[in-house]
Amino acid sequence: MKLVIQIPCYNEEMALPVTLNALPKHIEGIDEIEVLIINDGSTDNTVEVAKSYGVKSFVDMPHNCGLAKAFVAGLHKSLEIGADIIVNTDADNQYCADDIEKLIQPILSKEADIVIGTRPVSQIEHFSLLKKFLQKLGSKVMRVISSTKVEDAPSGFRAFTRNAALQLNVFDNYTYTLETIIQARAKGLILKCVPVNVNEDLRESKLVKNMFDYIRRSVFTMLRMFIIYRPFRFFAILAGLFFVLGTLLGLRFLYYYIFESGSGHIQSLILSAILIITGVQVGVIAVLSELLSINRKLLEDIQRRLKMFDLKNL
Repeated sequence: MKLVIQIPCYNEEMALPVTLNALPKHIEGIDEIEVLIINDGSTDNTVEVAKSYGVKSFVDMPHNCGLAKAFVAGLHKSLEIGADIIVNTDADNQYCADDIEKLIQPILSKEADIVIGTRPVSQIEHFSLLKKFLQKLGSKVMRVISSTKVEDAPSGFRAFTRNAALQLNVFDNYTYTLETIIQARAKGLILKCVPVNVNEDLRESKLVKNMFDYIRRSVFTMLRMFIIYRPFRFFAILAGLFFVLGTLLGLRFLYYYIFESGSGHIQSLILSAILIITGVQVGVIAVLSELLSINRKLLEDIQRRLKMFDLKNL
């Protein structure tokens, strides 16, 4: 059983030594542990520092492509070097490396395909009250959208089985955390959460530079992934809203027409007809989107099989 610990890095020469020193050297149930550095266009000595600490596996991005692209590149490379389990952690030593053993335990016991480390958000001193509130609110929204029990949706401390890594696709250029949760449910992967500890803050977040920009990006990502992986539900809800509003306005017109001769309320009838017709059209879109979703699932299954074939022939 081989574990690959992948670490996306962008100019991490100062924090990386602390992170690498903390990584476990032996874990019960794991025969081999390998560290993979994804160099996301670093302009400092990140790669040289990693090599000086014995790291031998690297992915070099052509430029700073962002966390999501680096994460995906890391998954592909981890599969190529024979990973049975992949753990993703941050280069700033945010997550307690001792908890990697706890993180992979549900996978070793075949209870999960993806495991997310749940941070004690309320107890993290360097998180502002606003950030703590938004983290909890975002996780609640994600639980509703994804129909999962995820407790810390933005957490990047995660473990994946080889099978899960083969199936994941990330379309967002900003972050992978929210998207992979929605995908897990849509693909029938078992997702579990385990409590983990965090370390002291070594530097400011490179992902969350502006809280409101992060919120905007996160909301857009959740909405887009909900449309992609739950298209029928999304468009059916939208169609229902149009249809209900149109019906209510139609009933309003009928009331005035029967009891008050309908004088001056023809606008309600026109708007009612427009809303009902729109609802029917969106309902048709819901059916078509479901057919497209079935086709996407078939293509993703073909993609997974092609990946497995390519890996066997490496």
